[in-house]
Amino acid sequence: MRRLLLTFLLLGSGLAHAGELPETDWLELMPKSDQKALEAMPEIDHDSPESDGTFTAKGGLKQSKGLPAVMYSSKTVASMNDKDIRIGGYPVPLESDAKGRSTLFFLVPYPGACIHVPPPPPNQLVLVRYPQGLKLDDIYTPLWVTGKLKVEKVSNDLADAAYALDAAKVRVVEEADL
Repeated sequence: MRRLLLTFLLLGSGLAHAGELPETDWLELMPKSDQKALEAMPEIDHDSPESDGTFTAKGGLKQSKGLPAVMYSSKTVASMNDKDIRIGGYPVPLESDAKGRSTLFFLVPYPGACIHVPPPPPNQLVLVRYPQGLKLDDIYTPLWVTGKLKVEKVSNDLADAAYALDAAKVRVVEEADL
């Protein structure tokens, strides 16, 4: 929770470049009831098989059993459907083109969501479709993604997401943004 709030603060301080949309905060994708439940949530135990670097279980970003219900929430905010947004986050690559550019990826609100920490709830995961692709050298590099957000349930072997975004623009967060 503390890491999530810190990331919101870091990304939330970004100033828009000329002509860019104002930033959409990740909490805007979560109904108020989920926001309250998340704030009241106890610390999460990070002792998992993945914490020692062993990745044998299928799922990656799928939620493990026993977490508070808000960590599984796919409740969405209807007013966000078909909205043009700019949101900051971290990529989890899914598909690449022939040149190695990521064309399909999950955007998550904090770095390391695909390693050994519990992943964000589905309403805090956005599937990004970006046909022109982006060369990703490091999944810990924060991105700004701009495009039309859709309330769309997405499920694959890696994760479940409650939103998808057809990206018009993807760019790396620059030091000048902070």
